[in-house]
Amino acid sequence: MTLSPPPIVPLVIATVGVHVLDIHVVGIDSLPEGSDGALVESIGFSAAGTAGGTALVLSRLGATVRTHGAIGTDSIGRSLTALLDAEGVDTHGLVPKGGVQTSSSVIPVRPNGDRPAWHCIGANAQFVLDDLGSDALDGLDHVHLGGPEFLGGPVAAELLGRARERGITTSADLLAGGDPGLLEWIGDALPHLDYLLPNDEQTRGLTGSDDLEDGARALLDRGVGCVALTCGADGALVVTGDDTIVVPAFPVDVVDTTGCGDAFSAGFLTGRLRGLDLADAAELGCAVAAHVAQGIGTAANSYDLAAIETFRHSRAAS
Repeated sequence: MTLSPPPIVPLVIATVGVHVLDIHVVGIDSLPEGSDGALVESIGFSAAGTAGGTALVLSRLGATVRTHGAIGTDSIGRSLTALLDAEGVDTHGLVPKGGVQTSSSVIPVRPNGDRPAWHCIGANAQFVLDDLGSDALDGLDHVHLGGPEFLGGPVAAELLGRARERGITTSADLLAGGDPGLLEWIGDALPHLDYLLPNDEQTRGLTGSDDLEDGARALLDRGVGCVALTCGADGALVVTGDDTIVVPAFPVDVVDTTGCGDAFSAGFLTGRLRGLDLADAAELGCAVAAHVAQGIGTAANSYDLAAIETFRHSRAAS
C-alpha cells in the first residue's frame, strides 16, 4: 500500500505595521517638462509595505495570515484592503483612522528596473499598540513586525515580548534607511527578535560598518538572534552567533525590484518555520524574490510554495 505524505499544516502568522498601496508607472525615461504629458507602458496597483507586502507573499506560500496596521477612511485604503483580501489575507486588523490618508507610493519604474519613489507616510504614523485586539496573538506561530521604527523600541519590545512569552517566534524588517540614531530608537526591541531582516544599505547605515558580516554581528551584539540581510543582485547573507552563510541570488531577467525584500522575508520565514536550515531558508527567500523581480510589484507573477520549490531545486541542479 502506498502511503500519502502527511498534509502540510498551515502556519498561522500575524504581520504588524506598515501597509502601503504602491502605484507603479512602468516605462519612465524622464519627467515631462512643465505640464507636458508622456505615454508609459502601464500603470498598476499593488499591496505593499513591510507588513502588507510580506503578508501577501506569506499567504501565497500557504500560511494563514492575519495582518494588523492603520489605514485611512479613503479609497486608497479600500483598494489596499481589497487587494489583500483577494490574496486570502485576513484584514480585520486594519484599523481605519479618520483625517489621514492611507499610506501610498508612486513608483516610476525605469527600463533598467530602477525604481525611485514618491511616498506618503499617511496612516502608518498613527498605528499604536492599542490598535491590536486583545486576541491578536491567539493561535499564532509567528509575529512579523514590519517597521518597528514607527512604534519605537519600547513599544515594539512590549509587543514582541508578549509574543515570545507565549512561545511565538518573532521577526522584523525596517522601512526606513538605516542610521545610528534609528538603531538607538529601536534598540529596546532587538533582544526580542529571533530574526532581523534588513537590506545591505540599512545594515551599513545602522552600524556604520562597510563590512556586512561585521555589521550583522554588531546587530547580534544588541540581542538579535539571527540577521538575514538581502544584498540585491548579490543574494543574501545570514549571520548568527555560530554561522555566516552566503546565498547567491537566482539569475533572472529583472523587471522591477519593488517588493523583493518583502518576498525574501516571507520566503525565509516560511522556510524556517517549516524546519529548513538557515541556508535552505535563505535560498527559498531568494527564489521568491526572483519570482517577484520578474514582474511589477509584490504581487507580480503567479506562484505558490510548490512552484517556488520546483524553481529552487531545478536551478540548484542546473
